[in-house]
Amino acid sequence: MKKISFTKERLSIGIVILISAVLNFGNLAIEGYGNEYYAAGVKSMLMNFSNFFFVSFDPAGFVSIDKPPLGFWIQTISAKIFGFSGWSILLPQALAGVISVALVYYIVKRSFGHMAGLISAICLTITPVFVATSRNNTIDNLLIVTLLVSCLFLSKAAEKGKFKYLLISLALVGIGFNIKMLQAYMIVPALYITYLISTAASLKKRIKHLVISTVVLVVISFSWAIAVDLVPTSNRPFVGSSTNNTVMELISGHNGLERLASSGGGMNGGGFQGKSSRDNPNNSRNSSKNGNFQGMGMTPPSGSGGNKNNAKQNGNVSNNSTNKTNRSQHSKNGSFPNGGGFGKTDWSQRSMDGKSPNGGGPGSSNGLSGNFGGQTQAGITRLFSKNILSDQIVWFLPLSLLGFIAAAIVQKLKAPFDNRQKLDLILWFTWLVPEFIYFSFTKGLFHQYYLSMLAAPIAALSGIGITAMWKLYKQGGIKAYILPIAFIVEGLMHLLMLSYFASSISSTIKYIIIAALVLCFASAVLLILYRTIKKENSGNGKNSSSFAKIFTATALIGILTTPAIGSAATLTHGVSGNMPAAGLELLTKSRSSNFMAMGSQSNNRDQKLIKFLDNHVTNEKYALVVSSSASAEGIIIESGKSVMALGGFSGSDKILTLAQFKEMVKKGEVRYVLTGSMGGRDSNEIMNWIKKNGKTVSESEWKENTTKNQSNDKHSGFGKMNTNETLYDLKGTAK
Repeated sequence: MKKISFTKERLSIGIVILISAVLNFGNLAIEGYGNEYYAAGVKSMLMNFSNFFFVSFDPAGFVSIDKPPLGFWIQTISAKIFGFSGWSILLPQALAGVISVALVYYIVKRSFGHMAGLISAICLTITPVFVATSRNNTIDNLLIVTLLVSCLFLSKAAEKGKFKYLLISLALVGIGFNIKMLQAYMIVPALYITYLISTAASLKKRIKHLVISTVVLVVISFSWAIAVDLVPTSNRPFVGSSTNNTVMELISGHNGLERLASSGGGMNGGGFQGKSSRDNPNNSRNSSKNGNFQGMGMTPPSGSGGNKNNAKQNGNVSNNSTNKTNRSQHSKNGSFPNGGGFGKTDWSQRSMDGKSPNGGGPGSSNGLSGNFGGQTQAGITRLFSKNILSDQIVWFLPLSLLGFIAAAIVQKLKAPFDNRQKLDLILWFTWLVPEFIYFSFTKGLFHQYYLSMLAAPIAALSGIGITAMWKLYKQGGIKAYILPIAFIVEGLMHLLMLSYFASSISSTIKYIIIAALVLCFASAVLLILYRTIKKENSGNGKNSSSFAKIFTATALIGILTTPAIGSAATLTHGVSGNMPAAGLELLTKSRSSNFMAMGSQSNNRDQKLIKFLDNHVTNEKYALVVSSSASAEGIIIESGKSVMALGGFSGSDKILTLAQFKEMVKKGEVRYVLTGSMGGRDSNEIMNWIKKNGKTVSESEWKENTTKNQSNDKHSGFGKMNTNETLYDLKGTAK
């Protein structure tokens, strides 16, 4: 057996991977179940193969999650192996984050050397949004690690002209499509361009290879969608968030054109404005998405992001008391990870994806604008402006762009593209630029954690760029000044980010960041002075190089400090379950204390309601009917009961007609219905019939602390979400 030698290279990257593991896995219990919409789906998928295959949201297979299956299959397998808990469903994403760091190191190293790979790995490790998605059950990091493997095979295909590598690369993109649908295709231009400009195979062969591989890509991408759509609708769940109960429409609609169409304007005076292309008076999905909450009878409060179940989101709910304790620990402490609100499900900002902004948004003490990415001011400066996107991804963006320029100079980037370095440089650049343009200018629906798609190319180009700039610095001449200029630009950008949070973070953190920036600026100035004063002779070359290395290292430490602090904040401050984000926003002072008790009240409501259902539900197929998944997910996670989300995720899916619902009541499949609950609209035909014909169940039988909940009405419209709820008994109403 060959003995493993611990070289400096292996030790250094080992330390970086260890840091990534600590950031991704450390204190993971505080994240609870992350996004409870997805967690409830995993709980349901564990119950039978049909639920598993169709990605059912509820145990009875009434409606599916509005995403493709592969990411949730992986989470379900993890939960099957380790038992259903918050930790087990977060594990795949945390592991994917660590593997992604190792992959970026390897891909960059094989073309540009150890130091470039190491710096790239460090940058990815401490990119705030990347860490946040690694600690959440949104499936973006599973997609990213898949796309990185695809890039590795594409790099080999372009270098060697081997068809098999291209085939594997595009097949992996097809697999990625079954993780996050069209989001996986954002990398396709980079793959096609890189392979087309390569020279290892003739142009005719390259085109032939791409055509065949594209067929494989399409077949793999749509295999599950076609399989589901071929199954009779009576034998599978309704396709959640679709308009015609097909996955193909889900791909083109909710997960397609809605990501491109306008999601509405910005926000003025703490309100929400603008409507989507699908907006109509009866569509609560768009009301929820754009912040028009009139249909729910509530308004967002000033100074809080507003959440549903902090208690639920901040612990691991299972069958043991420890997990139940964790679920409500933050509400008991009066301390919330995101600095305010009453939980991690941000009710006032919940979107069509079951996700919501992290803290910042209307009423934030930091004045961060925007609810969703498309609602922030579009333009080249969007990612640098004072909005919810501000400190998630931009930390190394200027460095990556300047780094590409430096690397292009070093590599003499022009045709023919006949070596690995040129091709990989093009690959990373063509991954980054189209996505940067999209996120900068789109007015479609996207969330801040989607920016994690930019993390890998930014990190790679930063590492490649630093080493290229160092080579140019040693060569002297005007190009030598790119290195210190890059550090100065980076420092200024970090200073801009600090200005957005300076009044709301602790003095200690502020002084550490300022000290790091001073270190960066001072080192950059010294690099300029040293190069200017030092004559271009090799007499003291060794000493010259040593001093310059020290200045470069200290400047690099300076620009790594702030994002590292923002990423490390996740170890003590849980990220938003529905809108994972890290950065300085997590470290801001509490924005509101009016809603601290709401999470525990909601948890108590669920517990008493579950107990009521235990005692009264007999042979009904559905233990409870609610308007949307928002009111069902906590009960499903806690009890595993079959709860019907009548309108799917948003409450607006047209799943049943009134006649069909009456027939279900007549057959005894449904009995209890909860109306007025959060997340859906009760003005539809079925809910109106329920209110007219159902028998009201006394709140004292199923609801906790009604008097205390009513007293919270004075604080904001959010109190109404509990006091307006009514439980109806439909027994004997449809004959």
